Amino acid sequence: MTSLTLPHDAVRGHTPPVSATARLASIDAVRGLVMVIMLLDHVRDTLCTHWAVGDPMDARLVAPALFFSRTLASLCAPTFIALTGLSAWLYGQTHSRAETSRFLLTRGLFLMLLELTLVGFAWSARFPPQTIWLQVIWAIGVCMIALAGLIHLPRGAVAAIGLAIVAGHNLLDPIAFAPDSPWFKPWALIHKRSAFEWMGITIKTTYPVLPWIGVIALGHAIGPWFTRPAEERQRWLAALGLGLILGFILLRTINGYGDAPWAMVPGDPLRSVMSFLALTKYPPSLLFLLSTLGVAALLLALFEGRSGPIARKLAVMGGAPMGFYLLHLYVLRGLYLGAVAIWGTDQGQVFGLPSVGAMWLVYLLLIVPLYYPTQWVADLKRRRRDLRWLRYF
Repeated sequence: MTSLTLPHDAVRGHTPPVSATARLASIDAVRGLVMVIMLLDHVRDTLCTHWAVGDPMDARLVAPALFFSRTLASLCAPTFIALTGLSAWLYGQTHSRAETSRFLLTRGLFLMLLELTLVGFAWSARFPPQTIWLQVIWAIGVCMIALAGLIHLPRGAVAAIGLAIVAGHNLLDPIAFAPDSPWFKPWALIHKRSAFEWMGITIKTTYPVLPWIGVIALGHAIGPWFTRPAEERQRWLAALGLGLILGFILLRTINGYGDAPWAMVPGDPLRSVMSFLALTKYPPSLLFLLSTLGVAALLLALFEGRSGPIARKLAVMGGAPMGFYLLHLYVLRGLYLGAVAIWGTDQGQVFGLPSVGAMWLVYLLLIVPLYYPTQWVADLKRRRRDLRWLRYF
């Protein structure tokens, strides 16, 4: 999902307790892990569109295997965007505030353009497109532009703004505008997932951006933790992760704020658990963000100081996220078109996998083939630092 990473080096002005390389290894490993998880959800999006599932998080109707597969993938976007904020803080330690702001602005505009071109074409395989989905790459681009302005505020103010947005945006849920209102389109972009027409093209705001701006701000706010000794940082991250998850459990049990209510399903404890875990991603609710960011913080603590083969390979994946993102979208589109050419539209008007098990099998078979070209891009970025455009990949 985008070169959601920013180049950053040792902290300017003093020698930090741990090297920048060590810090980057844990961040890139977590980023690489959620990229691998993201692949599973995009296999579902590409090869399982025929499944009669209006919402894979509908605890009443969806198959448990599909529900928990989707729940696992929920970790991806919050982790990416929080780590983008963290990386922006680290980048800012070796660049002036003006340089950092300019980089965030240009990078954000680049990502928004990418969503409208290469990314959009990979999903639809149509040009010109009939529908444009403003998805995660668009949202990250907007968040980076917002952060380009926020970094001029004191760090405490950035943290307070991020916290207020994440904790309070669900108070805005009752606000809605009629399609003929001049506020309908801006509100669809900011907070209320919707669709509207623009120059004969349907625009669908899959990722309303307001809550995600809060997430990137909070990721930026924890940046100074990464100048502390590794053991101390690991304790803080673990405490943060556990605190967020406990907060989620408490608020979800109270069942009064932060997401749609859940309910016990008589005689079906599994469905009751699914109802408890069924959270809103579009836009991400407070409870969705508490749970996913809590897990992300625990993963950062877990990968702190890890240097085994799995951590190293994940760090390679996390070192070239845009390369992986574009590659896997076009590979999946190519697989779909190839399957249609060979087997035809075997599921109504589309080709589709027959089961969740088949989805997982295709997913597992793709991980290794996608790793090696991603490794090549990551190695190229390290070798050719003179090619400044490679920073975007």
